[in-house]
Amino acid sequence: MRVPTIKGKKVILRPLSLKDAKNFTQWLSDPEVTKFLEIHEQPRPSLKDEREYIVKKKRSGNGIQFALDSIDGTHIGTIGLDTIDRYNKRASYGVFIGNKKYWGQGCGTEAGRLILEYGFRKLKLTRIYLHVYSFNIRGYKSYRRLGFRQEGVLRQHRFRSGHYYDEVIMGILRDEFFKNSKKK
Repeated sequence: MRVPTIKGKKVILRPLSLKDAKNFTQWLSDPEVTKFLEIHEQPRPSLKDEREYIVKKKRSGNGIQFALDSIDGTHIGTIGLDTIDRYNKRASYGVFIGNKKYWGQGCGTEAGRLILEYGFRKLKLTRIYLHVYSFNIRGYKSYRRLGFRQEGVLRQHRFRSGHYYDEVIMGILRDEFFKNSKKK
């Protein structure tokens, strides 16, 4: 799937590049960055692993992954739609900002709006969903601002650092997104 470049006021979504692998390797070695990611307690990926991941994502026919840059061109993370189901017109949403200087700046929320619009307009999706750990309060609030609604809870679904945590399922429908967009 061809990945376009999408510009917002704070961020730019662009195609992943092999040059991005170095940043990903650095960020994914920081437990504070991976705290809310599935890979948190897994071995840290090597530069080779990250390059292979980028190649795999570029070739994937069922997902679209963007590098996430600040408006000044600094690479700060990634955002994407995965497991795109064209028949049921749905996809899963994922985002992470690895560059901690950009945490709390609204970059993730703006990037989310951009990719949701892309998913609903260009890919003609009807539903976009995500899973978020119950202890990821900042992420949960950002997803709510985007219009995601809590749909369910997988109780004690994730074992982390000696404890079980709930995983919250959230989703947004095409009509809800465009209704919310008109209000703003």
